[in-house]
Amino acid sequence: MVKVKFFAMLKIKAGREEANLAAPGSISLEKFKDILKKDFPGIAEFIDRKSVMISVNQEFATKDTMIKDGDEVALLPPFSGG
Repeated sequence: MVKVKFFAMLKIKAGREEANLAAPGSISLEKFKDILKKDFPGIAEFIDRKSVMISVNQEFATKDTMIKDGDEVALLPPFSGG
């Protein structure tokens, strides 16, 4: 299982703070995004617009990141600070 954590407004759009998703072996970030969009359609537009930052095991993910069983994936919306 892959633990997925939703933060800020994504938590509201997903309807939960965390989810556990099955990952078939090792899967690319792009394929995992497809699973997320299917399971949580409320966040699909944010993923498609690339306005969501994704971390895997507390490190920012890149297009080459692979996700596997036991990983923790966090979805962070755009934010600003001061």
